[in-house]
Amino acid sequence: MAKTKKVKAEDYRTLDDQSLVGKIGEDEMQLKKLHFSHSVNPIENPLAIRTLRRNIARMKTEQRRRALGF
Repeated sequence: MAKTKKVKAEDYRTLDDQSLVGKIGEDEMQLKKLHFSHSVNPIENPLAIRTLRRNIARMKTEQRRRALGF
């Protein structure tokens, strides 16, 4: 797995609502696949699961922030 750029909350503020929802769905599906593959056979970089989970949380936080009108 290649190193990825560290994503910050500011990066998600530039996305529109539909793109944000789509990205959340894609990343949640990727997280499920990572969990499954890790349970069957340990993956090379288990920290990828933590990173992906945190990115999903950042996106959901941004989505909630928009819903509240901040």
